[in-house]
Amino acid sequence: MTSAGERIHLLICGRVQGVWYRASAAERAEELGLTGWVSNHPDGAVELMAEGRREALDRLLEWCRVGPPLAHVSKVEIKRSTPSGEFQVFQVR
Repeated sequence: MTSAGERIHLLICGRVQGVWYRASAAERAEELGLTGWVSNHPDGAVELMAEGRREALDRLLEWCRVGPPLAHVSKVEIKRSTPSGEFQVFQVR
């Protein structure tokens, strides 16, 4: 991880489970060269943690606000922090 790196932790709310959101988010994150994970949250939301260049994270955040075609995103909660460098790839959990 470079010093220009950052971490975002997102909670994406709306109709985001059962619509290929996790797989699509992982594909987008990989295209952007990010590492981290995405998983279904028990309350019906999707949770995502990603690390990488700020510009790539911002592009992923833009995508997350819309999601794949069948999704309907109503809210995205975001927390930014310093990257830990703990992830080697981006994975669906």
